[in-house]
Amino acid sequence: MAKELTWHGKSEEEAKSVDMKTFLDLIPSRQRRSLKRGYTDAQKTLLKRIEAGADNIKTHCRNMIITPNMVGKTFRVYNGKDYVLVTITVEFLGHYLGEFSHTRRTVSHSAAGVGATRSSKSVSAR
Repeated sequence: MAKELTWHGKSEEEAKSVDMKTFLDLIPSRQRRSLKRGYTDAQKTLLKRIEAGADNIKTHCRNMIITPNMVGKTFRVYNGKDYVLVTITVEFLGHYLGEFSHTRRTVSHSAAGVGATRSSKSVSAR
């Protein structure tokens, strides 16, 4: 039996229909303060595209807080190099879009080069 996704005790359908006042009471204070101050111009443009019913939206707006009207939408969030696919579920509510599009990767180094350590002097430079 699959576990049903909930957000603050609300099912996905209930969370989608939450009004903004109730949503503001349920999210952390940093996000609540940001939304009370109003949206930036870039965020307003993104909201217009969401309300128009667009799906698979490309955006650079990493500081957009995920609201109930975004649940079920697909975004491509810019991470500095390319666009990372993010599908919004009910668990993402109250988080920022940028949290799901990481800007740093794990570093994996190959073998040390010539001159990197004292022991590499014995390695031929061919």
